[in-house]
Amino acid sequence: MRGYAPSTLSNSNTYSVSALALDAIQLHEFFDGDEEALLIGHDWGAAATYLATTAEPSRWRHAITIGFPPFMTFMTALTHYQQLAASWYMTYFQNQGAEITVAKDDFDFIAQLWVTWSPSYDATNDVAFVKDSLRAPEHLSAALHYYRALNLPPPNDERLASIEATLGNAPEVPTLYLHGQDDGCILSSFVLDALDYLALGSRYEVIGGAGHFLHLEQPDLVHTMIDEFIGL
Repeated sequence: MRGYAPSTLSNSNTYSVSALALDAIQLHEFFDGDEEALLIGHDWGAAATYLATTAEPSRWRHAITIGFPPFMTFMTALTHYQQLAASWYMTYFQNQGAEITVAKDDFDFIAQLWVTWSPSYDATNDVAFVKDSLRAPEHLSAALHYYRALNLPPPNDERLASIEATLGNAPEVPTLYLHGQDDGCILSSFVLDALDYLALGSRYEVIGGAGHFLHLEQPDLVHTMIDEFIGL
C-alpha cells in the first residue's frame, strides 16, 4: 500500500481509494496478468479491491475482501450511532494535528486501536511492524492522508476519475467477503447485507473468534475458505 514503509510515498501526494485501485490495476499490467488473476485486500486494500474489480472487471477471475464491506453496506452502517462511534478515528485522522497524537508514547494510539478492533488477539508483534512502517514522519502523514483524501474533490486525472466514476456500479467479479464476528472497527451486526452489493456467485462469511484482523487471528480457516472459493 502506497505510503506505508517500505512502500514508497506518492509523488503527487495522492492517497485516494481510486489511486489505491489504480495501483492494483497497474500491478496487474506490470506482471502481465490475465483474466485468471485473483485480487485480495484487507481494510483499505479491500476498498481498493472493490473499486479495481468494478472499474476493470475483465482483469480478475475472483476477489477476496476482508474486514471492509461493500461501500454501500458501510455507508448504511454509518447511519447507526454504534458504527459512527466505532468510526470516530476516521474523522479525527483528518485533523492536521493528528500526527502528534498518533506518534505519542511510541504510537500507543495505534496499539490501542488494535486492542479495540481485535480484542482477543495478542497483536504485539504485528503492531511493532506497523509502528516501524510509520516512524518516519512523511510515512505517518501519508497513512493519515488516506483519511484526508476522503473529503477531497474528484481527482484531476483522467484515469483516476474514470475509476472513481464506477464507485456506484454493480460489481461483476465474484467476491468472497470475510468479516470477524468480534470486529471492533466495523461492527459485524451492520454488514449483514453485504451480498446485496456483490456480484452473482459471491459469498459472505463471518469468522467466529476473530476481530478486524481475522487473517492474522484465524489464518488457517481464512486460507481454507479462500482455497474453497477459488476452487483449489
